[in-house]
Amino acid sequence: MPPQQLSLGIGLSDDARLDNFYARPDSANQFALTAAQRLLSGDEQYVCLWGGKGRSHLAQALCLEASARGWQVQYLPLATMRDYAFDAEGIEAALSGLEYLDLICLDDLDQVLGHKDWERGLFHLFNRLRDAGVPLLVCVRENPAHLQVGLADLKSRLQWGLSCQLQPLNDEEKLELLQMRAQARGLQLTPEVAQYLIQRVARDLDGLFRLLDELDRASLQQQRKLTIPFVRQVLETDARS
Repeated sequence: MPPQQLSLGIGLSDDARLDNFYARPDSANQFALTAAQRLLSGDEQYVCLWGGKGRSHLAQALCLEASARGWQVQYLPLATMRDYAFDAEGIEAALSGLEYLDLICLDDLDQVLGHKDWERGLFHLFNRLRDAGVPLLVCVRENPAHLQVGLADLKSRLQWGLSCQLQPLNDEEKLELLQMRAQARGLQLTPEVAQYLIQRVARDLDGLFRLLDELDRASLQQQRKLTIPFVRQVLETDARS
């Protein structure tokens, strides 16, 4: 029997879209984006994304795009789910009925490896999805061939299909991505200010995005443009608070 109720997903971000996933033409990240989209076109049934940044963005964006097309989808962040599905019964319930949907995205799958019940449950899920022809996107931190998996049959399943490595962005690419995110918020972020943020404030993308959110709020409240002096003022205010 198909499940009676399955939510779209846990923790899906409305900001995650396929059209705002940053990837330069002919790059490894563009290849990963194209591979994920092939799950929607039916040209691939299984894709594994690993390494770099942006795995969760791409998985959530794919689910949102599929849902917009009327597909029944499920995004499962396994790093979160392991905290409340920790025995065989709970894991079976969490993975039950997914073969009746149109797309499944398993994020942070490596975070449940080493747990016998999770590995066994995922192995059986892979088989059910394959038999039902349901597209599956899996996200892990490392090359799936190098993951420490207790169940040999699951390790072989993880190496099915297409494996795509996401590459970390260099500073020039981070600058372009930061400007793209700012433009989406209606902010004018000059290359000079973006460079200042990257070189003097934060180089990791999560930190940069949080800072951009903060600057967006401060700019709106004070009706100020994003200049280096204004950015410095906001940062100094934060440091004093």
